[in-house]
Amino acid sequence: MVQVKVAEFVGESKKSWQHAIENAVTEASKTMDNISGVEVYNWTADCQDNKIIEYKANIKIAYTE
Repeated sequence: MVQVKVAEFVGESKKSWQHAIENAVTEASKTMDNISGVEVYNWTADCQDNKIIEYKANIKIAYTE
């Protein structure tokens, strides 16, 4: 039986939410093997002078060991 585990990460990017998610997956892949899925459950951004300056995505990453 395969056991799937889930870990939570926050990705950040100055470019986009997509890039923030990719950054989180890249970081997770440094310590996790066999990533099988990603769930994005929160999107936020920091603003300054009425412009977005940093995108953030809270994600859950499913993986097996």
